[in-house]
Amino acid sequence: MTGETERKQAARKEASEHLALTLVGAGMQRMAARTLAAFLFTDEQSLTAGDLTEELGASAGSVSGAIKMIMQMGLIERAPAPGSRREHYRMRDRAWTTLYGRQHAPIDDILSAVASGVEAVEPGPARDRLVYMRDFYEFLLSEVPGLIERFDRQQLDQKQSGQRRDGSRP
Repeated sequence: MTGETERKQAARKEASEHLALTLVGAGMQRMAARTLAAFLFTDEQSLTAGDLTEELGASAGSVSGAIKMIMQMGLIERAPAPGSRREHYRMRDRAWTTLYGRQHAPIDDILSAVASGVEAVEPGPARDRLVYMRDFYEFLLSEVPGLIERFDRQQLDQKQSGQRRDGSRP
C-alpha cells in the first residue's frame, strides 16, 4: 500500500469513528453506531457479519445485535448474494427518508397524550402550554411528507443534472 492510500484509509476510518461517536452522542448504542458507520463508509455492495466483525474488531455477538437493531430501524436490509452461504446486508434505498418518515409514531403517542391533557384541564396557563405543544407537533407531522417529497425532487434533479450541491457528481 502506498503512503497516500494509507493516509486516505486512515482518514476514512477516522471519519467513520467520528460519525459513530456523534451517533452515540445522539442516543444510539455504541456498537449499532459503529456498525451503521461501517455501512455508510463502505464502497462494497454488501457486508456480512464476518466482514463487520473484522472491520470493527468486535465480537460476532455484538455485531449480530447491532445488525438486528439497525435492520429494525429500517436502515439496512438483507441483500441477495447468490452462491454465498452467509447473510449479506446493505443500506436500504431511501434509508434516511424511510427512517424520518417512521419517526412520527412516537409523536403520535405524544399527541394522543397531549390531547387527553387538553381535555382534562380548564382554560388557563396549563391548557395554553398543552395546546401550544399539540399545535407544534401537529405542524411538524403535517410538514414531514412535503419535506421528504421536496428532498426526493432535489435528489432527482441532481441526478438528472449530473451535479450535486457540493459540486461533486452523483
